[in-house]
Amino acid sequence: MQENINKPKQRVPLGPFDLEEQEMRELGYKAIDILVDRWVSLRDKDVWAGGSRSEMEEMFRESPPEERSSAMAVMTESVDKVLTRAARIDHPRFFAFVPSSPTWPSVIADALATGFNIFQGTWLESAASSQVELVVLDWFREWVGMPESAGGILTSGGSAANLNALFLARSDIHRLDQAVVYLSDQGHSSLERAARMVGFQGSNIRVIPTTKDYRIDLQLLNGAIERDQSNGLQPLVICGNGGGTNTGVVDPLIDLAKICKRENLWLHVDASYGGFSVLTEEGKSDLRGIHLADSVTLDPHKWLFQPYEVGCLLVKNLNLLESAFRVTPEYLQDVELGLEHVNFCDRGLQLTRSARAFKIWVSVKTFGMKLFRRAIQNSLDLVKEAETYIRQSNSLELMTPANLGIVCYRVNPIGYELNMEELEKLNRDISDDITESGYAMISSTRLRGEFALRLCVMNHTARREDVLGVLEATEKTAQKLLL
Repeated sequence: MQENINKPKQRVPLGPFDLEEQEMRELGYKAIDILVDRWVSLRDKDVWAGGSRSEMEEMFRESPPEERSSAMAVMTESVDKVLTRAARIDHPRFFAFVPSSPTWPSVIADALATGFNIFQGTWLESAASSQVELVVLDWFREWVGMPESAGGILTSGGSAANLNALFLARSDIHRLDQAVVYLSDQGHSSLERAARMVGFQGSNIRVIPTTKDYRIDLQLLNGAIERDQSNGLQPLVICGNGGGTNTGVVDPLIDLAKICKRENLWLHVDASYGGFSVLTEEGKSDLRGIHLADSVTLDPHKWLFQPYEVGCLLVKNLNLLESAFRVTPEYLQDVELGLEHVNFCDRGLQLTRSARAFKIWVSVKTFGMKLFRRAIQNSLDLVKEAETYIRQSNSLELMTPANLGIVCYRVNPIGYELNMEELEKLNRDISDDITESGYAMISSTRLRGEFALRLCVMNHTARREDVLGVLEATEKTAQKLLL
């Protein structure tokens, strides 16, 4: 049904929060100008522009105003004071933590979905955007190789998807105090948090050590399962890494699937970090066996280049997902339109939820999958070049090889014979110095207790000179600090 565009407009009194049409347009045009100006000048900006809590308190602590102000004045001042005082996560030289660099069409699509104020909890209120999410979920399902019986839901992020997955895995357990979940010591923190939230006892959350290549140790895992069974506990879930946040390493998913089949356990693969690398041949090889999982977490705001917030949970048994979450209160009796009409409130925690798939759909339709594959492969290639540079350097030491866009290293110059404490202080100082300079941003981690610098490339605008430039800056900063 189309709206009657020829119907004459009627002048109605403005409500308390309405703006005049011209003011609305000017505000919107100004917002787009601000975003485009930021977008095209981003490479020339500092990567980090944060501040201390005391600085922020001084800037913002005030009572809310009683009277109205100019919307234009408030927006421009707020952009300058608030939105610019942050790390620029989408900067080409932001290689800290897990970068996010959305496409421009996805940003505009997200703004449009917000402006249209779509409520996508039920089909009745969001038919087209619900269908778009079903299409996008099928794309994801096909990419990771899960069966047609699989399905899922888009969430706010990987943490929420992990929470939903563990709730689903434990939904039929009557004695949750006896249930055991197994994680790698390289598993994301959200897995342990989710396990606690859904009711696993802290003493029944097993953190399994990894081998020298940071993959879960299968021998130790099998031993832990056997001990728990002999002690009257109920092994329930194994969480495998589909690209660990520390190192990018993927657990042996096929072997984990065999253990789960043998012991009748649930296999959850947290591929929030690396999952979309399956779009490349290299990533598909690294993630062999992901299709065998009972549930998989993905994060489109990482390697599918979407704005925050959007994650994804895929589940092999879609009926199980819907039966675990479906609730039918009287006030929603009007939304039951038949099983072929999907109410996404039946697939997860949220009733009120936005049209998260729209930006993905617009972005993919705009650029096509060939460009997405090329962008992901470019990240993989750049990190391999970084590894080569580190190996050839006299002052940099490789700590983990390139894996799915991540390489870990540290400054350990030949001839200085620094001890562990001295090495840590030097590398901390280098990381801080580079960040404070505004040129780039890297982050640190610990590997087997040793301090390491971690370079993560997921930005589709990053170039070879950006990645190698950061390593060169690391060497130069080390030379300056060691003088």
